[in-house]
Amino acid sequence: MKFGIVVFPGSNCDRDVALVTRDILQQPTRMVWHEETDIAELDVIVIPGGFSYGDYLRCGAIAQFSPVITAVRQHATAGKFVLGICNGFQILTEIGLLPGALIRNRNLHFICDRVPLRVERSDLPWTQNYSPAQVITLPIAHGEGCYHADQDTLKQLEDNRQILFRYCDDGEPSEATNPNGSMHHIAGICNKQGNVLGMMPHPERAADPVLGGTDGLALFQGLLAAATLPVPTGAGC
Repeated sequence: MKFGIVVFPGSNCDRDVALVTRDILQQPTRMVWHEETDIAELDVIVIPGGFSYGDYLRCGAIAQFSPVITAVRQHATAGKFVLGICNGFQILTEIGLLPGALIRNRNLHFICDRVPLRVERSDLPWTQNYSPAQVITLPIAHGEGCYHADQDTLKQLEDNRQILFRYCDDGEPSEATNPNGSMHHIAGICNKQGNVLGMMPHPERAADPVLGGTDGLALFQGLLAAATLPVPTGAGC
């Protein structure tokens, strides 16, 4: 499986992802400069965390105009995998591959911590190496991680089972354990087809025992296990 990691001016988690895909999982990986337009040979595109274009205007607002974005849209439409982590999640909502928006944390402070998440489903490549309702721990580091959407969109996300991760404590979502005020305690969602995932927590920062945890590694391993399988036709399957 060939991974491509998009690099924008200001990206700072691109090498963290490469450490997982290239060094730990031994998969072909190349850094994709934001001005590139040919990514046809790649199976998975990762839009990493960081501060693309310095987060001027708002997170992801300028990155959406980069030449590579057209290719990313085509990649997703073809049913290939796209993973947006933190700033990458923000970019995916800006370009319309995922619904909703990420706004300022409710306390208006930047948060850097480890948080528990509940895995909402385990029948997609992203989550097939987890168990339903499994609680995992992943790092977060963001100032605009509060997921917001209108009520119709939230209902569709719930009805289509597009919410893959929720903030929780002992497996139960609550306001006390919602670090940024995200609606419905959302930490990660996918598109209806299930091939595009956006999440605020950083799985790549929990993929090596040296870092104190490996709960994030299973996400990448699930993708590898699904390399020869077709992408589900709908997120509600």
